[in-house]
Amino acid sequence: MRLSRYFLPILKETPREAEIVSHRLMLRAGMIRQQGAGSFSWLPLGKRVLDKVCKIVREEQDRAGALEILMPTIQSADLWRESGRYEAYGKEMLRIKDRHERDMLYGPTNEEMVTEIFRSYVKSYRDLPLNLYHIQWKFRDEVRPRFGVMRSREFLMKDAYSFDLDYDGAKAAYYRMFVSYLRTFTRMGLTAIPMRADTGPIGGDLSHEFIILAETGESQVYCDRAYLEMPVPGADTDFSNDAEIAGVVEQWTTPYAATDEMHDEEAWAKVGEGDQLAARGIEVGHIFHFGEKYSKPMGASVTGPDGKEHFVSMGSYGIGPSRLIAAIIEASHDENGIIWPDSIAPFDAVIINMKTGDAECDRVSEELYAAYQAAGLDVLYDDTDQRAGGKFATADLIGVPQQIIVGPRGVANAEVEVKQRKSGERAVKPIAELLASLEKAA
Repeated sequence: MRLSRYFLPILKETPREAEIVSHRLMLRAGMIRQQGAGSFSWLPLGKRVLDKVCKIVREEQDRAGALEILMPTIQSADLWRESGRYEAYGKEMLRIKDRHERDMLYGPTNEEMVTEIFRSYVKSYRDLPLNLYHIQWKFRDEVRPRFGVMRSREFLMKDAYSFDLDYDGAKAAYYRMFVSYLRTFTRMGLTAIPMRADTGPIGGDLSHEFIILAETGESQVYCDRAYLEMPVPGADTDFSNDAEIAGVVEQWTTPYAATDEMHDEEAWAKVGEGDQLAARGIEVGHIFHFGEKYSKPMGASVTGPDGKEHFVSMGSYGIGPSRLIAAIIEASHDENGIIWPDSIAPFDAVIINMKTGDAECDRVSEELYAAYQAAGLDVLYDDTDQRAGGKFATADLIGVPQQIIVGPRGVANAEVEVKQRKSGERAVKPIAELLASLEKAA
């Protein structure tokens, strides 16, 4: 992509309405445009990152055996009346009427709708287990939307819903999602720590929030430092092996980890003083078992192996890709801008032509641009006539992992400078060597 033809509305000044780092940087880097309170348009740079996050989420959900569907944003109030949640949900639900005066709502979540889909088609335990997920926009009319996309009214959510014959099956489904989440966040360059969450009136211990540590985090968290070095299951993980998956969950839930709401001073005191880590954290995912909470009032049952009807045991599993992007920025930035993990960066590299219009700089830049594209890499070519300082500032702000700097002096020596955004390290490389490595990667 040539920057001269790209829509990248960089802001030099920090918008006054931006309260936290991620909000400031997303606005300044031209990732989003605020359209109203808690409502944002995703501009080309932001949309590229959002798509890459969703791609990883999809791959790991699919790997764990979940099946993707797509449910509407607008739902019938009648489904919510069946579950008993329509009146109880509160003002966060945006209630509307269609032209026929039927009560509708803009979905804040999808338990009712997915339960209705399930009960319409699944009648036997032989069709279980089943896990359906979608990635869809949600709306919650927050009383005070703030922090940009971290706490917005309209947001993108991956929500999955598992259906099983009984608690044991539901527990196995929960564990699969637990491990899937570990892999998902690791692939995005994050260390996400699962912390036991409140299960409310349902009870039990099948509820976890996945927290990443960040100085600007919303909540206080406490955990054993062992989590920082704990191995995450690899791509060869066998999600059909319940015992293997349960073993991973046991390993990841044995050390102490709790948010402020669930913190237990007595248990905390048992953690060695040198192993105690008290920090700020941001929730990036939540998984939750709720049993028959929806299946029973909505009549979602199957015939079991005993010939009797059983209300299915359900769970829900959420990740907010739009919120997750803000969380990643909160955890990975410096005074110059965003530092993207390689896997979700909008571009793999940016070619900075230091002297656009110079015949040799243009020639080398074009040659490198074509080579990166041929290698299947996402590359941004800064071919604008902006001053060098402005080009460097833009590249740092948008956080592209690798900067290829093409200047007259370097070109005269058949060399370019390569800067790593994360470390700041710079290295001079022969142009022929760089082109050869790209040809080999193609």
